[in-house]
Amino acid sequence: MDWPRAINLFRTHLKLERSLSDRTVEAYLSDLAKLRTYAESHSPALAADALRLEDLQAFLTHTVKQGLGPRSQARLLSAVRAFHHALLVDRRIDTDPTELLEAPRLGRHLPEFLSVAEIDAIVGVIDLSKPLAHRDRAIVETLYGCGLRVSELCGLRLSDIHDQERFIRVLGKGDKERLVPIASLTLDRIRDYREHERVHLPTVPRAGETLFLNARGGPISRVAVFNLVRTLAAKAGIAKAISPHTFRHSFATHLVEGGADLRAVQEMLGHASITTTEIYTHLDREYLRSNILQHHPRARARSGG
Repeated sequence: MDWPRAINLFRTHLKLERSLSDRTVEAYLSDLAKLRTYAESHSPALAADALRLEDLQAFLTHTVKQGLGPRSQARLLSAVRAFHHALLVDRRIDTDPTELLEAPRLGRHLPEFLSVAEIDAIVGVIDLSKPLAHRDRAIVETLYGCGLRVSELCGLRLSDIHDQERFIRVLGKGDKERLVPIASLTLDRIRDYREHERVHLPTVPRAGETLFLNARGGPISRVAVFNLVRTLAAKAGIAKAISPHTFRHSFATHLVEGGADLRAVQEMLGHASITTTEIYTHLDREYLRSNILQHHPRARARSGG
Protein backbone atom coordinates (compact mmCIF):
# COMPACT_ATOMS: atom_id res chain seq x y z
CA MET A 1 0.00 0.00 0.00
CA ASP A 2 1.48 3.37 -0.99
CA TRP A 3 1.85 6.19 1.53
CA PRO A 4 -0.72 8.68 0.11
CA ARG A 5 -3.50 6.04 0.25
CA ALA A 6 -2.41 4.89 3.71
CA ILE A 7 -2.41 8.46 5.04
CA ASN A 8 -5.90 9.12 3.66
CA LEU A 9 -7.08 5.90 5.31
CA PHE A 10 -5.50 7.05 8.60
CA ARG A 11 -7.11 10.50 8.37
CA THR A 12 -10.54 8.95 7.80
CA HIS A 13 -10.01 6.55 10.71
CA LEU A 14 -9.09 9.36 13.09
CA LYS A 15 -12.05 11.50 12.08
CA LEU A 16 -14.79 8.88 11.79
CA GLU A 17 -13.74 6.05 14.09
CA ARG A 18 -12.13 8.13 16.84
CA SER A 19 -14.01 11.41 16.31
CA LEU A 20 -10.90 13.50 16.89
CA SER A 21 -10.77 17.25 16.26
CA ASP A 22 -9.16 18.61 13.10
CA ARG A 23 -6.29 19.98 15.18
CA THR A 24 -5.56 16.58 16.76
CA VAL A 25 -5.82 14.83 13.41
CA GLU A 26 -3.29 17.21 11.90
CA ALA A 27 -0.95 16.65 14.84
CA TYR A 28 -1.10 12.87 14.26
CA LEU A 29 -0.49 13.32 10.54
CA SER A 30 2.43 15.67 11.19
CA ASP A 31 4.10 13.03 13.37
CA LEU A 32 3.37 10.29 10.85
CA ALA A 33 5.05 12.37 8.15
CA LYS A 34 8.35 11.76 9.94
CA LEU A 35 7.87 8.01 9.59
CA ARG A 36 6.95 8.39 5.93
CA THR A 37 10.08 10.45 5.23
CA TYR A 38 12.22 7.84 6.96
CA ALA A 39 10.56 4.94 5.11
CA GLU A 40 10.84 6.60 1.70
CA SER A 41 14.52 7.40 2.29
CA HIS A 42 15.33 3.69 2.13
CA SER A 43 16.33 1.94 -1.05
CA PRO A 44 14.04 0.39 -1.95
CA ALA A 45 11.47 2.50 -0.11
CA LEU A 46 9.46 0.84 2.65
CA ALA A 47 5.75 0.59 1.89
CA ALA A 48 3.26 1.87 4.47
CA ASP A 49 1.86 -1.61 5.17
CA ALA A 50 5.21 -3.43 5.12
CA LEU A 51 6.97 -1.97 8.16
CA ARG A 52 8.32 -4.51 10.61
CA LEU A 53 9.14 -4.15 14.30
CA GLU A 54 12.85 -3.85 13.41
CA ASP A 55 12.07 -1.01 10.98
CA LEU A 56 10.13 0.90 13.61
CA GLN A 57 12.84 0.36 16.24
CA ALA A 58 15.43 1.67 13.79
CA PHE A 59 13.17 4.67 13.07
CA LEU A 60 12.90 5.58 16.76
CA THR A 61 16.67 5.22 17.16
CA HIS A 62 17.07 7.54 14.16
CA THR A 63 14.85 10.20 15.79
CA VAL A 64 16.90 10.01 19.00
CA LYS A 65 20.11 10.60 17.05
CA GLN A 66 18.44 13.63 15.46
CA GLY A 67 17.88 15.08 18.92
CA LEU A 68 14.18 14.37 19.40
CA GLY A 69 13.38 14.56 23.12
CA PRO A 70 11.66 11.80 25.13
CA ARG A 71 8.28 13.54 25.23
CA SER A 72 8.31 14.16 21.49
CA GLN A 73 9.31 10.52 20.99
CA ALA A 74 6.39 9.39 23.15
CA ARG A 75 3.98 11.50 21.10
CA LEU A 76 5.49 10.19 17.87
CA LEU A 77 5.13 6.60 19.09
CA SER A 78 1.47 7.26 19.86
CA ALA A 79 0.92 8.36 16.25
CA VAL A 80 2.78 5.29 14.87
CA ARG A 81 0.70 2.96 17.03
CA ALA A 82 -2.55 4.66 16.02
CA PHE A 83 -1.56 4.41 12.35
CA HIS A 84 -0.90 0.68 12.53
CA HIS A 85 -4.11 0.14 14.48
CA ALA A 86 -5.98 1.83 11.61
CA LEU A 87 -4.25 -0.45 9.09
CA LEU A 88 -5.17 -3.49 11.21
CA VAL A 89 -8.82 -2.45 11.52
CA ASP A 90 -8.99 -1.96 7.74
CA ARG A 91 -7.33 -5.37 7.26
CA ARG A 92 -4.38 -3.91 5.41
CA ILE A 93 -2.04 -5.78 7.78
CA ASP A 94 -2.47 -9.08 9.64
CA THR A 95 -0.43 -8.28 12.74
CA ASP A 96 0.45 -5.04 14.51
CA PRO A 97 4.25 -4.53 14.59
CA THR A 98 3.94 -1.87 17.30
CA GLU A 99 2.74 -4.31 19.98
CA LEU A 100 6.30 -4.92 21.19
CA LEU A 101 7.55 -1.41 20.46
CA GLU A 102 8.69 0.19 23.73
CA ALA A 103 7.99 3.78 24.71
CA PRO A 104 10.96 5.95 25.75
CA ARG A 105 11.46 6.48 29.46
CA LEU A 106 10.39 10.02 30.31
CA GLY A 107 11.97 10.11 33.74
CA ARG A 108 10.94 12.50 36.49
CA HIS A 109 11.81 16.15 36.54
CA LEU A 110 12.58 17.40 40.01
CA PRO A 111 11.02 20.86 40.28
CA GLU A 112 12.83 23.95 41.49
CA PHE A 113 11.93 25.02 45.02
CA LEU A 114 12.88 27.75 47.47
CA SER A 115 14.35 27.46 50.93
CA VAL A 116 12.52 29.05 53.85
CA ALA A 117 15.25 31.71 53.98
CA GLU A 118 14.70 32.54 50.30
CA ILE A 119 10.95 32.88 50.81
CA ASP A 120 11.57 35.15 53.81
CA ALA A 121 13.93 37.21 51.64
CA ILE A 122 11.27 37.61 48.95
CA VAL A 123 8.70 38.74 51.51
CA GLY A 124 11.31 41.01 53.08
CA VAL A 125 11.85 43.11 49.95
CA ILE A 126 8.19 44.16 49.79
CA ASP A 127 7.97 47.85 50.71
CA LEU A 128 4.72 48.22 52.63
CA SER A 129 4.68 51.97 51.97
CA LYS A 130 4.05 51.28 48.26
CA PRO A 131 0.57 50.94 46.72
CA LEU A 132 -0.86 47.40 46.93
CA ALA A 133 2.16 46.14 48.87
CA HIS A 134 -0.09 44.48 51.46
CA ARG A 135 -1.80 42.66 48.58
CA ASP A 136 1.54 41.54 47.17
CA ARG A 137 2.66 40.22 50.55
CA ALA A 138 -0.65 38.39 51.01
CA ILE A 139 -0.31 36.83 47.55
CA VAL A 140 3.18 35.46 48.27
CA GLU A 141 2.15 34.16 51.69
CA THR A 142 -0.96 32.48 50.25
CA LEU A 143 0.91 30.86 47.37
CA TYR A 144 3.46 29.42 49.78
CA GLY A 145 1.26 28.93 52.85
CA CYS A 146 -1.46 27.01 50.99
CA GLY A 147 0.39 25.54 48.00
CA LEU A 148 -2.04 26.96 45.46
CA ARG A 149 -1.85 26.93 41.69
CA VAL A 150 -1.84 30.47 40.31
CA SER A 151 -5.28 29.97 38.74
CA GLU A 152 -6.62 28.86 42.13
CA LEU A 153 -5.15 31.94 43.81
CA CYS A 154 -6.66 34.28 41.22
CA GLY A 155 -10.05 32.58 41.64
CA LEU A 156 -10.23 32.92 45.43
CA ARG A 157 -13.32 34.72 46.72
CA LEU A 158 -13.86 36.56 49.97
CA SER A 159 -16.30 33.85 51.07
CA ASP A 160 -13.63 31.17 50.52
CA ILE A 161 -11.62 32.45 53.49
CA HIS A 162 -12.83 30.91 56.77
CA ASP A 163 -10.95 32.74 59.52
CA GLN A 164 -12.44 31.00 62.53
CA GLU A 165 -12.07 27.48 61.16
CA ARG A 166 -8.65 28.35 59.65
CA PHE A 167 -9.13 26.87 56.22
CA ILE A 168 -9.80 28.11 52.70
CA ARG A 169 -12.03 26.62 50.04
CA VAL A 170 -10.18 26.14 46.75
CA LEU A 171 -11.64 25.44 43.32
CA GLY A 172 -9.07 23.29 41.56
CA LYS A 173 -8.71 21.44 38.26
CA GLY A 174 -11.93 20.04 36.86
CA ASP A 175 -13.89 22.36 39.18
CA LYS A 176 -13.08 20.07 42.12
CA GLU A 177 -13.35 21.77 45.49
CA ARG A 178 -10.97 21.07 48.34
CA LEU A 179 -10.39 22.50 51.79
CA VAL A 180 -6.85 23.62 52.62
CA PRO A 181 -5.69 24.53 56.15
CA ILE A 182 -4.31 28.05 56.40
CA ALA A 183 -1.80 29.29 58.95
CA SER A 184 -2.50 32.22 61.26
CA LEU A 185 0.30 34.27 59.67
CA THR A 186 -1.23 33.86 56.20
CA LEU A 187 -4.67 34.79 57.53
CA ASP A 188 -3.13 37.89 59.13
CA ARG A 189 -1.56 38.93 55.82
CA ILE A 190 -4.87 38.50 53.99
CA ARG A 191 -6.64 40.48 56.71
CA ASP A 192 -4.06 43.29 56.45
CA TYR A 193 -4.64 43.49 52.70
CA ARG A 194 -8.42 43.54 53.06
CA GLU A 195 -8.40 46.22 55.77
CA HIS A 196 -5.67 48.49 54.38
CA GLU A 197 -6.17 48.21 50.63
CA ARG A 198 -9.02 46.16 49.25
CA VAL A 199 -11.73 48.21 50.95
CA HIS A 200 -10.39 51.31 49.21
CA LEU A 201 -10.14 49.82 45.71
CA PRO A 202 -12.81 50.51 43.11
CA THR A 203 -14.56 47.30 42.12
CA VAL A 204 -15.75 46.49 38.63
CA PRO A 205 -18.86 44.32 38.22
CA ARG A 206 -16.92 41.30 36.99
CA ALA A 207 -14.74 41.34 40.13
CA GLY A 208 -17.61 40.37 42.38
CA GLU A 209 -16.27 38.67 45.50
CA THR A 210 -12.79 38.09 44.05
CA LEU A 211 -10.22 38.36 46.84
CA PHE A 212 -7.16 39.65 45.00
CA LEU A 213 -7.79 42.69 42.80
CA ASN A 214 -5.64 44.83 40.54
CA ALA A 215 -5.29 48.60 40.87
CA ARG A 216 -8.39 49.16 38.70
CA GLY A 217 -10.57 46.95 40.87
CA GLY A 218 -10.68 43.98 38.50
CA PRO A 219 -9.56 40.41 39.29
CA ILE A 220 -5.78 40.10 39.26
CA SER A 221 -4.50 38.10 36.30
CA ARG A 222 -2.18 35.11 36.29
CA VAL A 223 0.33 37.10 34.23
CA ALA A 224 0.35 39.86 36.87
CA VAL A 225 1.07 37.32 39.62
CA PHE A 226 3.83 35.77 37.51
CA ASN A 227 5.45 39.17 36.96
CA LEU A 228 5.08 40.04 40.63
CA VAL A 229 6.96 37.00 41.97
CA ARG A 230 9.70 37.34 39.36
CA THR A 231 10.23 41.00 40.24
CA LEU A 232 10.34 40.26 43.96
CA ALA A 233 12.77 37.35 43.47
CA ALA A 234 15.09 39.58 41.44
CA LYS A 235 14.99 42.26 44.16
CA ALA A 236 15.82 39.60 46.74
CA GLY A 237 18.85 38.57 44.70
CA ILE A 238 17.55 35.06 43.96
CA ALA A 239 18.96 33.75 40.69
CA LYS A 240 16.61 30.78 40.36
CA ALA A 241 13.92 30.77 37.66
CA ILE A 242 10.92 31.70 39.78
CA SER A 243 7.23 31.34 38.94
CA PRO A 244 4.10 31.17 41.12
CA HIS A 245 4.34 27.37 40.86
CA THR A 246 7.74 27.49 42.60
CA PHE A 247 5.94 28.42 45.82
CA ARG A 248 3.61 25.43 45.42
CA HIS A 249 6.64 23.15 45.00
CA SER A 250 8.26 24.77 48.04
CA PHE A 251 5.11 24.26 50.12
CA ALA A 252 5.02 20.54 49.27
CA THR A 253 8.77 20.01 49.66
CA HIS A 254 8.88 21.61 53.08
CA LEU A 255 5.91 19.56 54.26
CA VAL A 256 7.54 16.31 53.13
CA GLU A 257 10.86 17.33 54.67
CA GLY A 258 9.01 17.99 57.92
CA GLY A 259 7.53 14.50 57.92
CA ALA A 260 3.99 15.24 56.72
CA ASP A 261 1.90 12.26 55.60
CA LEU A 262 2.03 11.96 51.82
CA ARG A 263 -1.73 11.39 51.56
CA ALA A 264 -2.36 14.61 53.46
CA VAL A 265 -0.02 16.50 51.11
CA GLN A 266 -1.86 14.96 48.15
CA GLU A 267 -5.19 16.23 49.52
CA MET A 268 -3.83 19.73 50.14
CA LEU A 269 -2.32 19.97 46.66
CA GLY A 270 -5.43 18.56 44.98
CA HIS A 271 -3.53 15.83 43.12
CA ALA A 272 -5.79 13.21 41.57
CA SER A 273 -3.11 10.55 41.98
CA ILE A 274 -0.64 9.89 44.80
CA THR A 275 1.95 9.18 42.08
CA THR A 276 2.08 12.89 41.27
CA THR A 277 2.72 13.76 44.92
CA GLU A 278 5.44 11.12 45.24
CA ILE A 279 7.84 13.28 43.24
CA TYR A 280 8.39 15.30 46.41
CA THR A 281 9.71 12.24 48.22
CA HIS A 282 12.23 11.84 45.39
CA LEU A 283 13.11 15.52 45.66
CA ASP A 284 13.51 15.15 49.40
CA ARG A 285 15.86 12.18 48.98
CA GLU A 286 17.90 14.04 46.35
CA TYR A 287 18.13 17.06 48.65
CA LEU A 288 19.34 14.88 51.53
CA ARG A 289 21.83 13.08 49.30
CA SER A 290 23.35 16.33 48.00
CA ASN A 291 23.59 17.74 51.52
CA ILE A 292 25.31 14.62 52.85
CA LEU A 293 27.81 14.66 49.99
CA GLN A 294 28.49 18.33 50.60
CA HIS A 295 28.75 18.36 54.39
CA HIS A 296 29.66 14.90 55.66
CA PRO A 297 33.36 14.69 56.56
CA ARG A 298 33.75 11.28 54.94
CA ALA A 299 32.26 12.63 51.71
CA ARG A 300 34.65 15.60 51.72
CA ALA A 301 37.76 13.60 52.65
CA ARG A 302 40.12 12.58 49.88
CA SER A 303 41.93 9.29 49.92
CA GLY A 304 45.54 9.60 51.13
CA GLY A 305 46.86 6.84 48.87
